[in-house]
Amino acid sequence: MENRSVAPMRVAKAGYIIMSVVFCLVGVLFIALPAKSAVVIGRALGAAMVVFGAVKLVGYFSRDLFRLAFQYDLAFGILLIALGIISLLRTENVLDFICLAVGVSILADGLFKVQIGVDARRFGIPSWWTILLLAAATGAVGLLLVFRPWESVQILTALLGAALLAEGVLNLCVAVSTVKIVTNQRPDVIETEYCEVREYQ
Repeated sequence: MENRSVAPMRVAKAGYIIMSVVFCLVGVLFIALPAKSAVVIGRALGAAMVVFGAVKLVGYFSRDLFRLAFQYDLAFGILLIALGIISLLRTENVLDFICLAVGVSILADGLFKVQIGVDARRFGIPSWWTILLLAAATGAVGLLLVFRPWESVQILTALLGAALLAEGVLNLCVAVSTVKIVTNQRPDVIETEYCEVREYQ
């Protein structure tokens, strides 16, 4: 029986790590420079969400060993791509929409990662508690972004940066600690040979 190709897993893991670092850098940039144009922010995040959504779809279909990091990424990847496209096309009230879209997606991802943290504990992954804490913190920041308790554009942009930074750190932790690539991994379907047994009377 031939081993399963690990190329999709390597692409998905590398993509996760790269996009997580990008989210961290963009988050730090938004925190440091909160007065940037809302349209620029919207388009940059829209493009990032489309790319990350595509990475999540690749991850879902790669079927890594533990099946933890990518298990919810089919629906979530499609959601990110859709929100990213809308963010790229939308020009009116773009900051409000970006806060809502990013807040909902980060809140949902935080909740999914809480489940991943719980599952990681059952697998015996030592960093399960780190995933759990980061997921809870990320979900809380996403919730703040959805309700937007402050009206100041600069504060909202800084909060958006904090949410992206938290999301980037969370995804980086999940990708590094739970995505295990085994070069001799077998396909899920086990081929067996059947022989017909006839009864003679």
